[in-house]
Amino acid sequence: MTAATYEDMYRRTAAAIEAERDAALDLLGPSAPEVRAVVAELLKHRSFKYPLSVLPMIVHAVETGAVEPALPLAVVHELWWTSACCLDDLADSHGTYRSGDLDESTALLATVIAGTPLPLLVVQSERIPEPVRGTLSAEIVRCWTLATEGQLRDLRGRAATATRASVVTAYLGKSGAPFSMITAMAAELAGARQPRVELWREFGNVFGVLWQLFNDQEDILSGRDEDLRNGTVTYLLACALEEAAPDSTERVLALHAGARHSARFRADLTELLLAPAVLGSFEKAIDEFRDRAHRILDELGGHAAYVPVLRDLVDRASPVLLRQRA
Repeated sequence: MTAATYEDMYRRTAAAIEAERDAALDLLGPSAPEVRAVVAELLKHRSFKYPLSVLPMIVHAVETGAVEPALPLAVVHELWWTSACCLDDLADSHGTYRSGDLDESTALLATVIAGTPLPLLVVQSERIPEPVRGTLSAEIVRCWTLATEGQLRDLRGRAATATRASVVTAYLGKSGAPFSMITAMAAELAGARQPRVELWREFGNVFGVLWQLFNDQEDILSGRDEDLRNGTVTYLLACALEEAAPDSTERVLALHAGARHSARFRADLTELLLAPAVLGSFEKAIDEFRDRAHRILDELGGHAAYVPVLRDLVDRASPVLLRQRA
């Protein structure tokens, strides 16, 4: 099954992924019908604009030419991101979160099951060859640890001491860890030797940072401004702080602090973030991460029908969507 883009891959495999998801829910067993129901409800009401659940299938196909054996990992990837995104939403909701028929307390329980026990059941199931079950289970645990570390760095990040390097460190946890988990898992499932597994892990880390930079831009363009409302220290903010003149740093910090509660402060800070020097620094970083991802793919090589799909995915994650303002 070849495809020109990851979206083509998803269109061709969406039904198979859905069937695999249903089979995964059945792993919860007959003694937990309520658990199955609330996790199913959580998944039903969490749709993703970009169907990146196919990423492990593409990696597996690059290694072997076969897509279908990695279907369980597509579900693991979907479960992980559903759980992570719902945890984010719950943290930001201040007691108002709902997902379909789930209230906040029920959604939290469903999120816990969807994020760790169910993915572990999937990789311990008969759908996965016995020799790699332990390795894949360890990848899930490792990912949650690293992602939580990144999220804590994000939550505790102080704008006054932020640098581009410190923000990338946080991004490598909260976004790099899940992508490196799933690319490494796909390579391990494919029987790749350890040096290739580590290259795939590195690719996942780099792609994760690129995807976070892409999401940061979308947050501004959509008008949601969730990062500004939450006081998140983004890479773009770090660029603004490092590019600011010494007598302007305090103004950037003041606007960042006030943006949590003031639309005017958010608008003024956005103007600063879109200054030519700031966006120039931001664009340079995107170019560097994109080039690094392509270099890793050059080194990996693999099945000629599928490597271009990954290259296309890297390029789709790498545009500079924001426009400079004088």
